[in-house]
Amino acid sequence: MNQETAAPRPQLGDPIRNFSVLLSPTLRGARLARLLAVEQLRGWELPLEAASQIVAELAANAATHGRIPGRDFRLTLYVVGDTLRIEVTDTRGDRLPRLNRAEPHADSGRGLLIVDALADRWGVTSGLPPRKTVWAELAVDRAPRPDRAASTSSASRRG
Repeated sequence: MNQETAAPRPQLGDPIRNFSVLLSPTLRGARLARLLAVEQLRGWELPLEAASQIVAELAANAATHGRIPGRDFRLTLYVVGDTLRIEVTDTRGDRLPRLNRAEPHADSGRGLLIVDALADRWGVTSGLPPRKTVWAELAVDRAPRPDRAASTSSASRRG
């Protein structure tokens, strides 16, 4: 009997997960960006808290400072390995964000301070004129979330 041994096939690893959507540069569009991001991250079983806050801040900045009537902003999320990258692209490449210290009693001006505190890395990339992309990266734990594991184990005990 003749047996052949097949060489192991190379593993490509985890696929790159991505999500991208165009939204209106309004406060409603910024709110929708956060809601859509939370649902996408929940579907990917990734931590929500820091990422959703970063999306909220970057989307609010795009709607407030990157707004040009008739031109949408883009929210992109993708995961490569253990890194979640959040990108918000708007059409005001001439207005680059700056990390400022807000006045103690000011109602605004702390968005990038929050992004800076929550993200592992963040920055700005110029795109094709007139675009710019503000991005932030977070290391993510790829282990199942405890709430997901608990619901799975309780479901298996019932059946």
